Amino acid sequence: MTEPTIIPQAPANKARCRPVRPCRVKIGALATAAILLCAAIAWRQISIPEFSDPYAAMLFDRSGVLLSASVAADGQWRFPPSGTLPPKFVHAIVSSEDRRFFLHPGIDPIAIVRALWQNLRAGRTVSGASTLTMQVARLSRPPGPRTLRNKLLEAAMSLKMEAVTQKEDILKVYAANAPFGGNVVGLEAAAWRYFGRSPARLSWAEAATLAVLPNQPALIHPGRNRRLLQAKRDRLLDRLHADGRFDALTCHLGKAEPLPPGPTPFPRLAPHLLESLRTGQISPGSNPEAESEMTSPRFKTTLDGGLQRQAAAVINRHHRMLAQNGIHNMAALILNSQTGQVLAYVGNVADNGGTAMAHGNQVDVIVAPRSTGSILKPFLYAALLDTGEMLPRQLVADIPTRIAGFMPQNYTRTYQGAVPAAMALSRSLNVPAVRMLRQFGVDRFQRQLNRLGMTTLNRPAGDYGLSLILGGAEGRLWDITGMYAGLVRIAGDGLFGRPAFFPPIVLGTLDDGTTAPGSTPLSVTGNRPPLEAAACWLTLQAMIAVTRPEADGQWRSFSSSRPVAWKTGTSYGFRDGWAVGVTPAYAVGVWAGNADGEGRPGLTGLTAAAPVMFDLFGLVSDSPRWVRPAEMVEIDVCAKSGHRAGPACADRRSEWVPLQGRRAAACPYCRVITVDTARRWQVHARCEPMSNIQQISRFSLPPAMAWFYRQGRPDYNPPPYRPDCFSMMGEPGEALMSLVSPGSNGIIYIPVELDSRRGRVVFEAAHRHPGTTIFWHLDGTYMGMTRDIHHMSLAPSPGDHRITLVDADGASIQQTFTVLADQRDELAH
Repeated sequence: MTEPTIIPQAPANKARCRPVRPCRVKIGALATAAILLCAAIAWRQISIPEFSDPYAAMLFDRSGVLLSASVAADGQWRFPPSGTLPPKFVHAIVSSEDRRFFLHPGIDPIAIVRALWQNLRAGRTVSGASTLTMQVARLSRPPGPRTLRNKLLEAAMSLKMEAVTQKEDILKVYAANAPFGGNVVGLEAAAWRYFGRSPARLSWAEAATLAVLPNQPALIHPGRNRRLLQAKRDRLLDRLHADGRFDALTCHLGKAEPLPPGPTPFPRLAPHLLESLRTGQISPGSNPEAESEMTSPRFKTTLDGGLQRQAAAVINRHHRMLAQNGIHNMAALILNSQTGQVLAYVGNVADNGGTAMAHGNQVDVIVAPRSTGSILKPFLYAALLDTGEMLPRQLVADIPTRIAGFMPQNYTRTYQGAVPAAMALSRSLNVPAVRMLRQFGVDRFQRQLNRLGMTTLNRPAGDYGLSLILGGAEGRLWDITGMYAGLVRIAGDGLFGRPAFFPPIVLGTLDDGTTAPGSTPLSVTGNRPPLEAAACWLTLQAMIAVTRPEADGQWRSFSSSRPVAWKTGTSYGFRDGWAVGVTPAYAVGVWAGNADGEGRPGLTGLTAAAPVMFDLFGLVSDSPRWVRPAEMVEIDVCAKSGHRAGPACADRRSEWVPLQGRRAAACPYCRVITVDTARRWQVHARCEPMSNIQQISRFSLPPAMAWFYRQGRPDYNPPPYRPDCFSMMGEPGEALMSLVSPGSNGIIYIPVELDSRRGRVVFEAAHRHPGTTIFWHLDGTYMGMTRDIHHMSLAPSPGDHRITLVDADGASIQQTFTVLADQRDELAH
């Protein structure tokens, strides 16, 4: 019997399951998409490491040497990232911290497996797997516990950073933000802090030392745990040698190098300049490259580091002497005259502790406005030469002068009657300078100073008045030294391809140090510089003259082998002493005084600032010779007056002057006079027959100028009026001038006051012509002048005296008198 064939039956639900497969695919696709979307969202939420910590400010010289640094706002020495990293440090840090840095995508799987195995075997954490990129991520986040969650977040940040950032840039960020012990952050700060040099100049041993510091900055640094630090450094040197980075000898010598003794202070060779740049007190102008320098805390300057160090030493040495007289502050600036580049910038004396700080040594005096004294006189002289309103040896009146209540006086309180303009400048005479400014105009002079680079004249010209030339305005050593250097640049014929007048340049040097963007020319009119070369050259020649007035007799102490054109200035009340000198190659400006404005006896530009200036010139090399500009003309001038020779000038000579000098006024002092046949007396037709009168040419000054002029010039003897001719010039029988009181008995008693001071007596004079001016002299010393009402209060000492009165026309009278001694006066003496 055959078995029935059993046909297998398909599962009843098989037909129903076939449509389900597409559903699963869709669900899987949706799940995958959701996961990817979540991952994408999470990826977008993950930020790339960013750093917003403040940076310390840094000041470098032209060679890249750090001169000064100021700590960041959070108290950390954190320098901004540099353009490149030195290869030695790159090899050292990669070998020490992340050997597969250039291979992995931000996380190192091999390192992770190794760390897990080592930690499991040890039962505790003995090894980490953080890459350099992960360390950058950790450094960018606030400090926190090293949990798995934080590790995963740092890994994600690292992956994203690696996806969008070059490896070299990641290393730069790490090197700029890694901790190096204490409050030192970043490679550059550590290199200067521990080794006193830039990262590019580190040796292999020094680079290895810094490479092992970020691993445990709180435990190991050159100030402690030195043996452990040296062991780690030497192991790294061995590893670098094994990697073929250097030979065995270099490895051996590197291990022999001692560790640095510990953290050293950052240099402070130009702290005032750094602060002025950081706060914007010194502006480079409108050059975009320079503006980018100003917004960065890293300032590359034109300074010469060696010269800066020497200049600071000179300032501090002189300060120690001047401080004994209560003069506590000083500043100096050295420029290259041809380029305007600042070579040395000493904003104040060094901080030697609380005493110096108490006297304001933190003030940058170079950019602080101070009373100018007479330091602006050369620019007025140059302006008058430039316009042809004055010639170099033209006589300028030096007589008692009163203008709207303002009565200037020379330092010596004497008058010479008339002096050549160049001599008035070299002797720094105040009265001629005021009269020259009145001739040129205060408003014109203010505009000229602004064009030359002075930035502190912000008031109307009327506010300054004629005192502008004697210190009635404030100026900055920065501006004024630059203006003096500008005279040299303009005077140098052919030194510029186009007319330009640059202020000092301190930023934006190129690697070769020859070009310094960062300063733009001041405004000029058309193609004309503020002054012509000839006017500048003649001004500098006048400043080279060694003649100084009696108060400047110490100039002989400053003799130098090189011709320096220099000028001093002293402000009212002995508050500011200035000295600025220039050669064809250098400009040196010095200020001395007290930052709080306190005046001190003897605080003058000559005694306090000039010795410093000449010592600073001794630090720089000799200069080329002065060269006369081409655009000058030779004209005939009066040998007596220095004016352009007129028809009555018998004695002439040739002189080189600016082109505009050809239009200068003719000599007003040489004129034709009438004399007797012996040429001894001046006569006129009312006192001498016409047949006995001759006409001759003579140099004759106005009476007031002549009276003072002949005191020091015995050779000045124009024929005087014959007495009978002089008396006929007025009304018959009337004296021209007389002394009314005291009377003619010649004896005066002046009692001593109750406070033991010598009493005074009022002298009274009368003059035939109302409104005339009378000049009073006691024993040859000028005492003052009167106008209209001629009263003069004097306090002559007991004994014999002679009083002399001179009117504006040169007429004079004299009278002797005797002052009797008071008994109390005798006892007092």
